[in-house]
Amino acid sequence: MHKNFFHKLKVYYEDTDAGGVVYYANYLNFLERARTEALVTLGFNNKKIKEQFGTLILVKSCNIEYKISAYLEDELSIRSFVKSFTKTSFFMHQFISRGDDLIVEAKVHLVFVNNEGKPIRIPGTLFQDFKPYFCDGIKV
Repeated sequence: MHKNFFHKLKVYYEDTDAGGVVYYANYLNFLERARTEALVTLGFNNKKIKEQFGTLILVKSCNIEYKISAYLEDELSIRSFVKSFTKTSFFMHQFISRGDDLIVEAKVHLVFVNNEGKPIRIPGTLFQDFKPYFCDGIKV
């Protein structure tokens, strides 16, 4: 079963265009915030991962599908979960909703890299901490 992470946010004026509609690129910021908060619920953050393990987690690719628009002062919920993982990366699915309305669906491929930007294996202890949240097992 997937471990779901939830993050709530409110749409502010700065997130919208002149018509009060969320500017499409801002959904990427919303998704990033939700991923960061998911790490925090696991007892990590990006700074700690860099300092403790010498690695960064970078977005390799993002497939985003816009379903309907969000608007100024909407209350949004972002559901995130890890779909699968490899030795060096993991795949996260994220959904932005307003109540029962699905606004955005995203599939994000995240990779662990060293300070030179080269992919590296997920560090052992970090891998063990994340493993309960990786639902579909490892792909080699």
